[in-house]
Amino acid sequence: MGDQIRVGIMGYGNLGKGVELALRQNPDMKLVGVFSRRDPAAITLATPGVPCYSAQEALAMQQDIDVMILCGGSATDLAVQGPMYAAAFHTVDSFDTHAKIPEYFAAMDEAAQKSGHLSIISVGWDPGLFSLNRLYGDAVLPNGQTYTFWGKGVSQGHSDAIRRVPGVKNAIQYTVPVEDAVHRVRNGEDPVLTTRQKHTRECFVVAEEGADRAQIEADIKNMPNYFADYDTTVTFITEEEMKRDHSAMPHGGFVIRSGKTGDGEKTSQIIEYSLRLASNPEFTSSVLVAYARAIVRMAKMGATGACTVMDVPPAYLSAKDGAQLRRELL
Repeated sequence: MGDQIRVGIMGYGNLGKGVELALRQNPDMKLVGVFSRRDPAAITLATPGVPCYSAQEALAMQQDIDVMILCGGSATDLAVQGPMYAAAFHTVDSFDTHAKIPEYFAAMDEAAQKSGHLSIISVGWDPGLFSLNRLYGDAVLPNGQTYTFWGKGVSQGHSDAIRRVPGVKNAIQYTVPVEDAVHRVRNGEDPVLTTRQKHTRECFVVAEEGADRAQIEADIKNMPNYFADYDTTVTFITEEEMKRDHSAMPHGGFVIRSGKTGDGEKTSQIIEYSLRLASNPEFTSSVLVAYARAIVRMAKMGATGACTVMDVPPAYLSAKDGAQLRRELL
């Protein structure tokens, strides 16, 4: 490519740190700066020579940044930060509260249209790459069923919920697909599966000294919206075991489309896409960086407003030109 794409990172948690590292693998992109609500003087970046700024300084740097990657959380950060920064930059974010995507999209579209910018929302692996695979499966096999399984992997939201239970000092939760359900789907049976039949939840808990473990277990298993609808196991461990065995952030899952084709629609067809991730935030960061490249290209062609991964031509994600893509990947 020609000039490097100038990137800003808003937020320096696990995701922001992952984006910083991912940019190193993309020589057509350059990190201009990291923006944080914390004291910049207390933050040490992994990239020598790149400054850390206060979040309040970002709006004064519109001319220095081609795309801002928003690395805040979906629960509270992005609902406020998204439209604010879409009014000043082309943006990429990983908003992942599925039920609220329509209203978030509307807010982002309004802010970006007014300012003449382009914002892509809900980028990652789900929503994101898994969304694309659900779309491909639905389009190619219209007579069928789509199944999404997550795990085995750490659910950060569910882990946080456990840590709020009285008597819990620390905790982590893994989402685990039910093997029998996966087998039936892969076998083309097209089963109708309840929430409980698709996933189980494994909780590892460090209890505070003297806490009522039976009460903790009951509180977790009966928690509405989190565990009450699942078969849940609770295992108590020590702080040392937590640090030794549960410090990583693995995740993954798979999307399966099971459909019928042909005369009388008797021929079974299966499409499956899977991910096995040693680090959820590092992988998500890599997806964000690829879509940052695509957004800059689309913006140069005049696109404005909000969009999703479903609206982006796949070739725009790659640093390789069309001839190279056709030669190597087609």
